[in-house]
Amino acid sequence: MARLTKKQKEAYAKVDANQSYDLKAASALIKEITTVKFDASVDLAIRLGVDPRKANQMVRGVVTLPHGTGKDVKVLALVTPDKEAEAQEAGADYVGLDEYLQKIKGGWTDVDVIITMPSVMGKLGPLGRVLGPRGLMPNPKTGTVTMDVAKAVKEVKAGKIDFKVDKTGIIHAAIGKVSFGADQIAENADELIQTIIKLKPTAAKGAYIKSVFMSSTMSPSVALDVKSVS
Repeated sequence: MARLTKKQKEAYAKVDANQSYDLKAASALIKEITTVKFDASVDLAIRLGVDPRKANQMVRGVVTLPHGTGKDVKVLALVTPDKEAEAQEAGADYVGLDEYLQKIKGGWTDVDVIITMPSVMGKLGPLGRVLGPRGLMPNPKTGTVTMDVAKAVKEVKAGKIDFKVDKTGIIHAAIGKVSFGADQIAENADELIQTIIKLKPTAAKGAYIKSVFMSSTMSPSVALDVKSVS
C-alpha cells in the first residue's frame, strides 16, 4: 500500500469514520480535505437496495444539476445535413455524420456525450462494441436520441447528466467541482438523490437508499446521513 503524504494524513484525520454527515456539512468537509492542486471532481456513490440483474429493478435516469458539473462537456451531434446548423448554434463541439461514424469505427471516442436522431440510430448499431463500454451509445431514455437536437445539446452543456445503477447496485456520478461553493455542491447532490428516490422501482423491497458517500479526487470518502438526505 502506498504511503500517505502529510496532507493526506491530515485529511483522513478530519473525517470521523464513525459519523455520518448531512449534505451541507459533507460538502464543506470535502472542500476542506481535498489536497490535489487541480480543480478536483466531486463524486457521489449511492448504494441502492435493488437487484440490477432484474429488469424491473433497474434504476436509470437523467438529471439537470442546478449548478452544472463544472466540466466542459464535449458533445458530438451525429445528425443529417438539415440539422447541422441547429446543432452548431446550440453549442455542439463536433457536428456531422458519415465522417464521424468512420472515425468512431477507427476507435475515436474523444467526446463525453453523443446526441443523434432516431433515423441515424440504425447506423450506430454496428458501433455498439466501441460506444457501449464507454457509455457513449445514445439512448432515447436519456434524451440523447431526439429530433430536438438543439434542446438536447443545450441541456447537456448546462449540466444534464445521465446515471445508471451498476451490477453491484451502486450509482456513481460526478456532481461538481471542489471550486464550487459548499452550498452549490450540496444542492447538486440533493438534486441527484431526490431524482433517484423518485425512480424507486415498485419491485424494490426494504431500504432503498442504503448508503451515500461523497468524495473528491484522491480524497477520503465522507458518509452521508441517509435519513437526512432521503
